[in-house]
Amino acid sequence: MVNTTTERRAARVRRAIRKAANGRLRLSVFRSSKHIYAQVIDDAAGRTVASASSLEKDLRGKLKTGADTAAAGEVGKLLAERAVSAGVKDVVFDRGRYIYHGRVKALADGAREGGLNF
Repeated sequence: MVNTTTERRAARVRRAIRKAANGRLRLSVFRSSKHIYAQVIDDAAGRTVASASSLEKDLRGKLKTGADTAAAGEVGKLLAERAVSAGVKDVVFDRGRYIYHGRVKALADGAREGGLNF
C-alpha cells in the first residue's frame, strides 16, 4: 500500500502516463537537493535505453553546481543526444512526484532542444 502523499502523487502520475504512452518509452526524472538525474526507460523490456545526470565528469567541469536550472538543461540535452543516437525520438515525460516547474521544466526543455518529442 502506498502511504505518503509524494508516493501517491508519483503513482498517480505513473498511472496516467501508462495510459497515454501508446508504446512510447518513458523519460523519467529524479531530482535531489544537489543533482538531477534522467533516464529513458523501456517498460516493456524492463531496461534503460539512455541515461544522464549532473554527476557526470564532462558536465561537472562546465557546471557551477548540479542543483540549478542550467545544470538541468544540460542534462536534458545530453540525455536527448544519447537517446537519439540509440534510435529513440518519441517519449512520454514522467515528472514523477515533482511539479513541472524549475529544474524539471528546464530538463524537459533541454531534452526537447536535443531532439526528443513529447
